[in-house]
Amino acid sequence: MKHGKQTKQGKVRKPSADLLYGINPVMEALKAGRRQVRRLILASGRRDRRVDALESLARDAGVPVERVDAETLEGLCGTRQHQGAALDAGALPGMAPEDLVRIAEKKGEVPFLVLLDSIEDPRNLGAIVRTAHCAGAHGVVVPKDRSAQLTALVSKASAGALEHMPVAVVTNLAKAMEELKADGLWFAGLDADGDSTLFGGDFSAPLGIVVGSEGKGLRPLVRKGCDFIVSIPLKGEVDSLNASVAASLVMYEVVRQRG
Repeated sequence: MKHGKQTKQGKVRKPSADLLYGINPVMEALKAGRRQVRRLILASGRRDRRVDALESLARDAGVPVERVDAETLEGLCGTRQHQGAALDAGALPGMAPEDLVRIAEKKGEVPFLVLLDSIEDPRNLGAIVRTAHCAGAHGVVVPKDRSAQLTALVSKASAGALEHMPVAVVTNLAKAMEELKADGLWFAGLDADGDSTLFGGDFSAPLGIVVGSEGKGLRPLVRKGCDFIVSIPLKGEVDSLNASVAASLVMYEVVRQRG
């Protein structure tokens, strides 16, 4: 666990970055040890086994623990959804797309990445990261612009999965795809007018699945970089799925095919 030095108790300090909040994100961040942690902030008077577990985990790692009243904690977090816990921590370590491929290779597994094109809703991004982690994806790639950023809200929406999932933030998604092709990856884009349904795609090779926004789908250059396009068969009157739901279906088709 990376952590800052012990500090004296006193006036509540302004957090140095976006505060993680909520039991699960804070717990998973402490467990993962990927962030530079400065302090754990807990609501005074709140005692339950999960909060006690957080405090124990933090103290074992040498992380300072501060207690503040609930109103102060709400002000620090900017939300009431803190569940009595927040973590003052730095950003996740930066990664390059090729680092994600190396992760798969070190595990002796066929690379499986998830690339997100213009997913601007942080809750959607968090939900996709959560599913990607559960489905065994080796990493997620998101563009620097036209995308939700890796904020505390995304970590909360991912139920803390963001703290474990390797994520590469790139300037140009289409260019990143070109570079990953040099590492042997194929790309399956998800769109309504696919070449086949996702059940007809072959996901056994080193693969990146590419998911676009609900409104506009894949941007032209990103779509052009895909080796094939798959669609999800829809039987009802509504002609689209939430982006995180659609991504989940494709991810678990990859899991099914790979066994």
